[in-house]
Amino acid sequence: MATRRTPQPRTAPRTGPQQPAARTGRGRAPAAPLVASTPPPPLPIATIERLLGLAMGRGADFAEVYVERGATTSVLLDEGKIKSAAVGMSSGVGIRAIHGARVGYAWSDDLDDRTLDQTARTAAAVAASGGKEEPIRVSRISVPRYYHVIEPLADVAIARKVDLVERADATARAYDRRITQVQASWADHSKKVAVANTEGYYAEDEQDLCRIHVQVVAQGKDGERRTGSYGGGGRVGIGHFDNFRPEDVAREAARQAIATLGAVDAPAGPQTVVLAPGWSGILLHEAIGHGLEADFIRKGTSLYAGKLGEKVASDKVTVIDDGTMANARGSVNVDDEGVPAERKVLIENGILRGYMFDKHNARLMKQKSTGSGRRQSFKHYPLPRMTNTYLAPGDSTPDEIIRSVDRGLYCKHFGGGQVDISNGNFVFEVAEAYLIEKGKLTRPVKNATLIGVGPEALAGVSMVGCDPTPDPGIGTCGKDGQSVPVGVGLPTVRIDGLTVGGTKVGAGKVA
Repeated sequence: MATRRTPQPRTAPRTGPQQPAARTGRGRAPAAPLVASTPPPPLPIATIERLLGLAMGRGADFAEVYVERGATTSVLLDEGKIKSAAVGMSSGVGIRAIHGARVGYAWSDDLDDRTLDQTARTAAAVAASGGKEEPIRVSRISVPRYYHVIEPLADVAIARKVDLVERADATARAYDRRITQVQASWADHSKKVAVANTEGYYAEDEQDLCRIHVQVVAQGKDGERRTGSYGGGGRVGIGHFDNFRPEDVAREAARQAIATLGAVDAPAGPQTVVLAPGWSGILLHEAIGHGLEADFIRKGTSLYAGKLGEKVASDKVTVIDDGTMANARGSVNVDDEGVPAERKVLIENGILRGYMFDKHNARLMKQKSTGSGRRQSFKHYPLPRMTNTYLAPGDSTPDEIIRSVDRGLYCKHFGGGQVDISNGNFVFEVAEAYLIEKGKLTRPVKNATLIGVGPEALAGVSMVGCDPTPDPGIGTCGKDGQSVPVGVGLPTVRIDGLTVGGTKVGAGKVA
């Protein structure tokens, strides 16, 4: 599923301000405070205007300059000890020139004027052949604020972050004597970005992002081993973890592992499946969301291409992608093309209403960007991507939904999954699941997978809960070699006739 359109030529040797990460060895973090100071502002506007002119110098229709300066911190605790604690800084500029469907993209982490000029001319050369080099004037636009971190994460001493993972480790180990392994980690990223383009506007944003994650292994009788994992965060400051406490994160990870010891084989075959609220929204993201991104729609490689206004799901299904949710992991004040974030209704009561557009695909399709252009860093060009994708709530209570199932499967927590957006086929691993027998949750099951086709699964939605729940803030979406933070969410949902892959064939005939 290749979506790359152009090579990404590098320019001069990397002699710029990128600094290697400082790392500690095995054991506790150093006593001296270890911080990455808040990154300085991006390039002067005058420099950006000059680069835009150079990028247009070979006759491009559109050019854009993206500037990023950031700082990262990571901490890994394993086997009861701090295995690594690192801080790092990076900065760079990505320049894009577009001529029709041709895209030239070049980046540099050397911020010297001559190198940046060479980068802009490289992008121009890839995109087009003709034109004049003249500065492009831009004006600053007002940027909405859906998140604002008072104490930037880069300014927080690493000792406070180490304390969080140590508290998580101690709690998980004390939860149950059958917990034999614990790994806790912290990661944050503070960055300042600026985006300007030849449409004349210029936007700046400050983006802080962090998360804590805990994974445990429980060992039961006869050497049975089960795992549990949990975590969260978002575009929040360190104070978020006064309420979303590492102790609670650790207990949830440990609970998952202990609860699934002694699980029975998963029943295989078509059956009624109930999805738990929250992280189950990853199924929606993968099985439907990617198929609504504009690059796949423009190329006709998505099964949702050309189906606007058509019924593609049950009446009970309304799918929304919302980049404006306060402090959510997938939220953006402006996207990575400088377009303000939007709340987009993609499917409304089963009818397909819209797609997600970046500027490039929107121009080619004579549409308007929906603020969906996102990139991993200055080294990458933007792609149409999701932000926070969720299913709107219905009117059934979670208890009503479970009581309605005579025999089926309750999926509480998901692992990894795969989807083919050309036909909607998906496979997901269910990390924690329980049998539903006569309207009640009973035994835990193991080795379950969900297998299906996106539109068929959406058509099978028969009940939607009144308990909308966002995930705790830990999702990362991969596409075309780029990773970006995303959010998902779901109320409790009943899906009829969904195929469960398991090891107990014929045991799951149902409902």
